[in-house]
Amino acid sequence: MPMTPQTPPLQTRGQLDGRLSGAARAWLDEALAEAADAAVHEDTAPRGPYAAPPWELRFAAAGRHCGPEHADSVRALLLLEARATLPAVTRLYEQGTAAERRAVLLTLHRLDLGPTALHLVEDALRTNDTRLVAAAVGPYAAAHLDTHQWRHAILKCLFTGVPVAAVDALAHRAHGDAELARMLGDFAAERTAAGRTVPGDLRRVLTLTAAAPTEES
Repeated sequence: MPMTPQTPPLQTRGQLDGRLSGAARAWLDEALAEAADAAVHEDTAPRGPYAAPPWELRFAAAGRHCGPEHADSVRALLLLEARATLPAVTRLYEQGTAAERRAVLLTLHRLDLGPTALHLVEDALRTNDTRLVAAAVGPYAAAHLDTHQWRHAILKCLFTGVPVAAVDALAHRAHGDAELARMLGDFAAERTAAGRTVPGDLRRVLTLTAAAPTEES
């Protein structure tokens, strides 16, 4: 199982310009221009299983040209510039590497998709890849996961070791949730009975189920 990453905030275009080399900036300029063109000419974009628009190829190559430390931000900018539709984000997620899938998950809340992309979050939460689980519990999940799914997402974080600090709107959604408190108690009892330690984050969430909501996420 991959180690749980510390996902830095996505960078703006201006921030990237100050950190990328000249060659990387030129590549990004071209990539964003292709994405913008795709957004304008969506109705005439090539169709078919082997006809990916150029910006989607750029999406896959972002880490190679701009560095893995900037890849999430570059991919997010491409999705936004292309005004990526549900078929596009689904295709990029399903055909992508773990890093590419993470970038899709991190950007979902900034796209005009409503709840239609929840199947991608659900898929990520079925994995034990902590990179995907951590990315899946961001603002999009907070806005669109139903209560049952959200509770199980919390348990998934505890089970896989993803810090609950990654969960957006944690304090707000956990407040007064007696069923979540019961599930956390059962989880702690199972861990104790098996001779395993109870994650410290479990106690934090359990406290939040009875606490007043705060601005903390």
